[in-house]
Amino acid sequence: PAAALSDIVPGDSPTDSLILRLLPHGVRPYALLARWDRPIGTWLLLFPCWWGMLIAPDVLNLRPAQFFLQALLFAVGAFVMRGAGCTYNDIVDRDIDARVARTPGRPIASGAVSVEAAVVFMALQLFVGVVVLASFNRFTFWLGVSSLTLVAVYPFMKRITWWPQAWLGLTFNWGALMGYAAETGTLRAPSYLLYAAGFFWTLGYDTIYAHQDKEDDAIAGIKSTALKFGARTKPMLAVFYGVAFLCVCTAAYLAQVPTLPFAALALACAVQLLWQVVDLRIDDPADCLSKFRSNHLFGLLVFLAIVVANVYGGFLTLL
Repeated sequence: PAAALSDIVPGDSPTDSLILRLLPHGVRPYALLARWDRPIGTWLLLFPCWWGMLIAPDVLNLRPAQFFLQALLFAVGAFVMRGAGCTYNDIVDRDIDARVARTPGRPIASGAVSVEAAVVFMALQLFVGVVVLASFNRFTFWLGVSSLTLVAVYPFMKRITWWPQAWLGLTFNWGALMGYAAETGTLRAPSYLLYAAGFFWTLGYDTIYAHQDKEDDAIAGIKSTALKFGARTKPMLAVFYGVAFLCVCTAAYLAQVPTLPFAALALACAVQLLWQVVDLRIDDPADCLSKFRSNHLFGLLVFLAIVVANVYGGFLTLL
């Protein structure tokens, strides 16, 4: 029943989540811990992986079964690693979560899941992630392992710098490098530019996200770009999103993605980012959350731009 479900759902989660209603009651706190009810984080982690795959040279020459298998592996990896990262973050931030208005109902902060149980749950998710990672070539495997240092340090950055969103950008977009490496066994300029694009994109969307908690964060002594920028947030977002868009376009150009079809959809990407900046209300938490969640559309539009351009280029070679 809805009343029973609301007893274990934190304030920043929807109580009508279908996945929570389908799961046994005892599993629900772990689903909340891994944010299974909020897939936006998985999408934001996954899209850079797929961008990197698609921008690799001669990607259309791969066997379709091989390509789709690797795309699926990245999807599974993004799902479990996002869950493991959220679990780790909640373990580290359990005392902070108890003091922020949006998060005291999170499973560890509320006592629904013990720290010991959360550690075991995190280890299980990491194990699945390592199994997925081992399915790729050796270079991609070690590239993925190297990202764990970024993951481990991230929860502490909000305590020591006004730029924790920058560290999240470094962490969350590692998949752009991995996707490219999975197809080529190496890294080249287009992959680095996609990584840079993801970095600035994350700086933007996570600054928007941080505006939800800025008052509580200020009281708790937590730092963020939302607090640093304050009323200057919109101009800073315009800079971050502008650089992200330019990096995506330059990566596509260097990768010799056919320009005309890519440019048509890239325009839609630019419009989506511009809408976020112009329409954002930084003092309205609900609007900040809505704008943050809309970033799956930008990720999807970049993905479709590269797909359509590659298909168009492949069609021309057949004529």
